[in-house]
Amino acid sequence: MKIVILERNSVGTDVEVSCFEKFGEVICYDNTVERQVAERIGDADIIIGNKAPLNESTLKDAANVKLICLFSTGYDCVDIDYCRGRNIKVANVVDYCTDAVSQHTFAMLFYLLEHLRHYDDYVKNGTYGAQDRFSNFDLPFVELKDKIWGIVGMGHIGRKVAGIAQAFGCHVIFYSASGKSSCTEYERVDLDTLLRTSDFLSLHCPLSERTRGLIDKNALQKMKQTAILLNVARGPVINNADLYWALQNEEIKAAGLDVLEKEPIGSDNLLGRIQDSNRLLITPHMAWAATEARIRIVEEVFQNIEAYLNGKDRNIVNR
Repeated sequence: MKIVILERNSVGTDVEVSCFEKFGEVICYDNTVERQVAERIGDADIIIGNKAPLNESTLKDAANVKLICLFSTGYDCVDIDYCRGRNIKVANVVDYCTDAVSQHTFAMLFYLLEHLRHYDDYVKNGTYGAQDRFSNFDLPFVELKDKIWGIVGMGHIGRKVAGIAQAFGCHVIFYSASGKSSCTEYERVDLDTLLRTSDFLSLHCPLSERTRGLIDKNALQKMKQTAILLNVARGPVINNADLYWALQNEEIKAAGLDVLEKEPIGSDNLLGRIQDSNRLLITPHMAWAATEARIRIVEEVFQNIEAYLNGKDRNIVNR
């Protein structure tokens, strides 16, 4: 049994992956880009990946592959139909980073809402120490209580965020992009209502043809000028160029992004030009990466492989 880990560093070098040696020979690559995939998986029985594309082009010469495991929930890097035709099973990991992503959602919100960069700089650059009065609040901020928190994507993370927002006194509403949500705990609304009424709008949906470009210029124009937009889902759910336009024209108050259309950020991404941290916060796709979550994802992939070798399906997405 040969296992190839294409993106070992995607779970962090501080997290052990030696557990997989129980199953056979393990070959680890720190990172793998598309042109390297085919050569590296040539004689693998099991592939562990994350973002590297696994499709007909990269898999066609990998005759031994029977299982692909992902260090992620999303599996848009895998051609599911091709794998099904080849009888290659694909297993993801679910609900491993709910707490981490929910936590980061509110970290981004409070950074923007309370202008924390501005006030930290205000103290550290000596301005606060040079004034006579005890306080400063030149950039106003508001309470969460009685505000409307809108959500796209009411899965594990969406529901966790909804519960926290509710604990702060928000009224929670949500839009189901698939139209198939079973959530009854919170008010379900259409997209237009969500956009027009939300004070805070957080995205927790998977990337699909329904959600790609969901937040575009038209959507942003419908939002409140005082609204804060948060994306911890997938970058292409927001049209980055349209968001740049909206922030420049004060169509919304601010945005917090952990994901972008292209990662890492490219020099052609207009959002990189905005240096005002009161209006835009971008973090490098790390909302999911709390230490506990990264340990958990390795343990979950281990269990997926163990189940497969015992003739059982666990987290198989292409049955």
